[in-house]
Amino acid sequence: MSEASLLFTNANVLTLDRQNRRAGSVAVANGSIIGIWAEPEPPKDSIRITEKTNVVDVKGATLLPGFIDTHNHIMMYALMQDQVNCSTPPNETIQDITEAIAAKVKETPSHEWIQGYGYDDTLLYEKRHPTREDLDKVSPNNPVIIKHISGHLAVANSLALEYGGLEDMAPDPQSGGHFGRDESGHLNGVLYEPGAITPVSSQVPKEDLDQRLDALEKASEEYLAQGITTNSDAKVNDLEELEAHLEAAKRGLNPMRTKLMIMHHLLADNAPFAGYTHAQLDKEIRERSNGLAELDSAKMFQDGSIQGLTGALRQPYHQNPDIYGDLIHDQETFQEEVLDLHKRGFRVTTHGNGDHAIGSILDAYEHAIEKHPRPDHRHRIEHVQTGTPDDLAKMAAIDVAGSFFINHVYYWGDRHERIFLGPERARRISPLADAVKNNLLFTLHSDCPVTPISPLFSVWAAVNRKTREGKLLGPEQRIDVVTALKAMTIYGAALNFDEKTSGSLEIGKQADFAILEEDPTTVDPDTIKDIAIKATFIDGKPVYGRETLVTS
Repeated sequence: MSEASLLFTNANVLTLDRQNRRAGSVAVANGSIIGIWAEPEPPKDSIRITEKTNVVDVKGATLLPGFIDTHNHIMMYALMQDQVNCSTPPNETIQDITEAIAAKVKETPSHEWIQGYGYDDTLLYEKRHPTREDLDKVSPNNPVIIKHISGHLAVANSLALEYGGLEDMAPDPQSGGHFGRDESGHLNGVLYEPGAITPVSSQVPKEDLDQRLDALEKASEEYLAQGITTNSDAKVNDLEELEAHLEAAKRGLNPMRTKLMIMHHLLADNAPFAGYTHAQLDKEIRERSNGLAELDSAKMFQDGSIQGLTGALRQPYHQNPDIYGDLIHDQETFQEEVLDLHKRGFRVTTHGNGDHAIGSILDAYEHAIEKHPRPDHRHRIEHVQTGTPDDLAKMAAIDVAGSFFINHVYYWGDRHERIFLGPERARRISPLADAVKNNLLFTLHSDCPVTPISPLFSVWAAVNRKTREGKLLGPEQRIDVVTALKAMTIYGAALNFDEKTSGSLEIGKQADFAILEEDPTTVDPDTIKDIAIKATFIDGKPVYGRETLVTS
């Protein structure tokens, strides 16, 4: 008879296994589940309970697998906390933003950088981007750069442009993206996509390791409070970010199971990981983190943001009929890089919002698979915002998975309908019902800090498809609650190649749990996002909410 180190009793257990079984009690030993029973307490003589067993009376609360967020930017989010909040709300006008910048200027020495985040031109009263002139008025002696809510645009003042080596009539970058310009062709300070942003952002002094670790520790506490036990950083851009992730994992500052998407430029010729295979890089990441972090994939981008008019569409933007958005890489170059990564054993993850980009990504994946057949590659597309029925059918045909940015429906659905896509295309954004119909492997994600981190909000969005203005957008693409929960648990485990060890509550699997105050499958679906997280466990150890539990 096994001895339990942890025992949950009087629980409403959602196992989320293949049979969607429910239970009443769960036992753990050595970080793994060793028993699950239908009864609120284990039957007599089924498990050994000693004075060392931590018995937790859940008192009817809901116990389910820890949530798995397969796409967010925790490092970016962590480092934003000391920047100026330029979001709407609270800022309603460009003047509100410049006043916030002016307040930061007063406490910042001359010529030191000021950073802001979250502005959204379509929510501001002026319905335009701030410009260098707006920022110059309040910060002539400090370089300023403010990131757009999408993460794909930014605006810089004149001093920041100067520090970035950008002259007034600088040509657009050859590496993708473009510069905003006034009617005379002069730079207006708006920067579209990394090719245009990087000359300026690269001049901002980087945080040292201790600063990054402190910020990451604080951010991980917020993630744990949302019931997240496995987390994927969707863009590790440089060696400093990688080192911080590995140290935070090794030191226990970030207790979550960490998956890392390594940007493709770090894997190119003459780059730090040139010539590495997936196995070699994964081994190095595991060794340097004491096995607490793993390689997810090689990360690429093939378009930008629909709300930034840089997502690549097959048909033009609704209110901008001369704009289609642009692919970041020409098809031949893109296909050859994907093929190289594929042959080196990497799972390739590519950002694709617009349907033109999604089609391009699928063509590149198909090319690689045909040239170098490899079973169970699980290549993935990120966001899949405007995937058509044909796109999803092709994803299924070549076994490409999708990680859907479902929160888009709430945060941008109304503006997609009115401004960016028009009614017909808007109702199809994040087409989850079609993903189910095509038997795709798919997950939901927050893309934090683009939207707040909250698995239950993503489940709510998938089940309800309500917009910020309360409209039902594309009700035919809704999915049921259990499927949505699985998209944040067992499907995420499968996307991570971890379905045998995590994602559902089954004997032998990791003891990763979230305890919810209410049952998402029985409450009013409109209240799912409001359910409180009572506690989070990883490897059978409480990492959030221990003080709220009744133990003996």
